[in-house]
Formats: sequence, structure tokens, C-alpha cells
Amino acid sequence: MLGAWFASHQRDLPWRSDRNPWFVWLSEVILQQTRVDQGLPYFERFASRFPDVASLAEAELDEVLRLWEGLGYYSRCRNLHAAARYVMSERKGKLPATYEQWLELPGVGPYTAAAVSSIAQGQPHAVVDGNVIRVLSRLMALEEPVDLGASKKKLQAAADALLDVEHPGAHNEAMMELGALICSPTKPDCEACPVRTLCTAAATGSQE
Repeated sequence: MLGAWFASHQRDLPWRSDRNPWFVWLSEVILQQTRVDQGLPYFERFASRFPDVASLAEAELDEVLRLWEGLGYYSRCRNLHAAARYVMSERKGKLPATYEQWLELPGVGPYTAAAVSSIAQGQPHAVVDGNVIRVLSRLMALEEPVDLGASKKKLQAAADALLDVEHPGAHNEAMMELGALICSPTKPDCEACPVRTLCTAAATGSQE
């Protein structure tokens, strides 16, 4: 259900064309705390100026920060630049190939490691971002605040259980896309939801 919906409804985004790990990584960093429509021009600007990790590592931080100007949360930019230099100095220019290797990079946490390793490299790790949290909390009709430690564990466990290990990248993207396009914070479009029959919140009328 979800896979078929994603195949026909996914947005045409530049980092989805060939699943280049560098571009997937760059997009994930830019889209943290940023909507796709806001982040897309920045992605295109960065991808044009820095077509690979080596070109970013060679650039001065001041130039990178100027290109980032307006996105906010500048620590994302500094960490990305530091991680690019780490890749060049400590990994001889070779991007990580596993979830665990991604976690070794400066500023890369569990979410980014799971996203890049699954989407670009087919590693079986479930992504839990704001969109996925919203989808899962409605599917489960989670009553506790989602930022509690116990809630986070429940959500991650649910994401892990639902993960399509044969197609983890497409599954993760589909979950995030569902939260972005259908399962919105207010007035979710439940009629168009491909997993409505599995949703406890929709069944009980508590999705709002």
C-alpha cells in the first residue's frame, strides 16, 4: 500500500534521481529544521558549487557559511564542513558505507546516519524524523508526549518493526513523504491516506 502510493505520489526532488550518497547526505543536513520548499534552492546552490565531498572540504568555512546564509541553525553547516574534511583526511576521501561508519563523522547522529545509509546505500535502518513521528503516533494513537524518552523508544521500535528491509530507503522516504503530504500536523487528509485502514487514530476519530 505505502510503497505503491509513494511510487506514484513522490515529489520529484534532485537528490532522488540517482541516490548519490553525497547529495542524499547534503539534502538531509539542509532539510533538518527546514521545509523542502525552503531548502531546495540551497541544495541546488550547494550541489552546484560543491559537486562532491572533496570540493566542500577544500573550501574555506567563510565561503560555505555565506552560501548557507538565511537557513539558520549554522551549526549544521559547520558540522557538514568539518565532516567533509574528516572524510578527506581520515577516510582518504571515501564516504562511509554503513550506518556505523556514518556515525563516526562529526555532527552526524542516528537520524542522519539512518537516512543516508538506507536511502543511498540500502542499509536496513528505520528513520524517525518529525514527519515519521506524526505518522507513527497516529497509527498507534500514542497518548504520551512524543518527546518523552519512553515515547521515543516506542516510536523507534514501531519504525523498526514496520521497516521494509528489502527496500529500506524507499520505505523510509515513503514514511517521510506521507507525513509531509498527507499526515499533516492539522487537518490530515485521511481520505487519501494509503494506510488509513491501519490507523488507530483515524478509526477512533482522534487524529487531530
